[in-house]
Amino acid sequence: MDIITKDLLINFLFILLPLFLLQMFYLRKFVYKIDNLKDTLVTILCMISIILCMLFPFSVADGLYWDLRRIPFIIGILYGRKNTAFILLSFMLFIRLMLWGVTDGLYISIITFTSMAIILRYVARYYLKMSLEKKLWMSGLLVLLSTQVTYFTSTMLFNVNLTNKMWIEYFVITIVGTLMATLLIEMIRMNSDLLEKVMKAEKLEVVSHLAASISHEVRNPLTTCKGFLQLSYEEEKSPEIKQYLGTAIQELDRATDIISDYLTFAKPAPEKVEKVFIFQEVEKVVNVLTPLANMHGVQLFTNWGENEQSYISGDRKKFEQSLINIVKNGIESMPKGGKVQINIFADYPMVRIEIRDEGKGMTQQQINRLGEPYFTMKNTGTGLGMMVSFSLIKGMGGQIKVDSEVGRWTSFMIEFPMT
Repeated sequence: MDIITKDLLINFLFILLPLFLLQMFYLRKFVYKIDNLKDTLVTILCMISIILCMLFPFSVADGLYWDLRRIPFIIGILYGRKNTAFILLSFMLFIRLMLWGVTDGLYISIITFTSMAIILRYVARYYLKMSLEKKLWMSGLLVLLSTQVTYFTSTMLFNVNLTNKMWIEYFVITIVGTLMATLLIEMIRMNSDLLEKVMKAEKLEVVSHLAASISHEVRNPLTTCKGFLQLSYEEEKSPEIKQYLGTAIQELDRATDIISDYLTFAKPAPEKVEKVFIFQEVEKVVNVLTPLANMHGVQLFTNWGENEQSYISGDRKKFEQSLINIVKNGIESMPKGGKVQINIFADYPMVRIEIRDEGKGMTQQQINRLGEPYFTMKNTGTGLGMMVSFSLIKGMGGQIKVDSEVGRWTSFMIEFPMT
């Protein structure tokens, strides 16, 4: 095996080591709930990987050294924070200057990594939303572009003469290393997300069993009490006692509603499956919530798109209830007014409903907890409404995705198969 291949493979071990540390810290984050750790940790571990790679380079020419620092550089920007590109670029160039001084290799690094930092900073906005296959293609193309910039800068501007075999070895090892690192970090992220979902599912299962076991037993005596109170209310002549009876009836109604929410959560499957006309149901939801929106100074906007003949299978009333809960939360998240935009995208075989507000937004940790029992962003809320909405949408064969930016907006994307 050539010396260049051996040295670059040693560099690759320095890239794998931080990834294994990342797996350990992801588990620690999950157990101890350390906020905002993952993105910062990716940046720190990539800095460690960069400096380790630069400490064990392969000298190919006077003042020109090869290593695999570009792999953690690319991975760090794609998976790190918004300012990671500037941090890693400054850190890498500083270490490069300290280790080998001002040489042609320094200028090649400045040209290559500065241009790549600009490109990567733009790509990073969309990268995390891509599928795994697209991420692998994108990371491979980015590292290929990076190595090509290095190649043309070295040969055209600084007259670095190296054999084609050396360039090919470097290209192949760098690309393969990038793909493997991308695949490993995606597996780490998937395992962490899966662990969180399993724990969340266990919590919801406990609530579901509890709801199914006591809902009927509790609701029956409540209904009996309400009946006798209503009879007493109708017969009572004293205004003061009637007021007390009226308050008691209202509180019983509220307790019954909470029990009904639990029962709906425990049994989310549609009781009556029928064809639901999406556009008609959304119009009903808008009409129902328009008075509430006016009270909060909120405007409701709708956009149907071109195709209005979209149907799904499910329970019409439960579908309306889910949308009402989500839109109502959006309205109440804007105490100073704003707008809620409801967009419908019909693209067979799926129909998508986007509910976007201009409220205070949520952090990623808060988004992850949506749908959990008694997790709410409101001072007077119980969290049951959103829990029921998530359960009903899932029971009708739909999916719901939430995206948000703190202080600016929140978007709920609900997706159903068309019939």
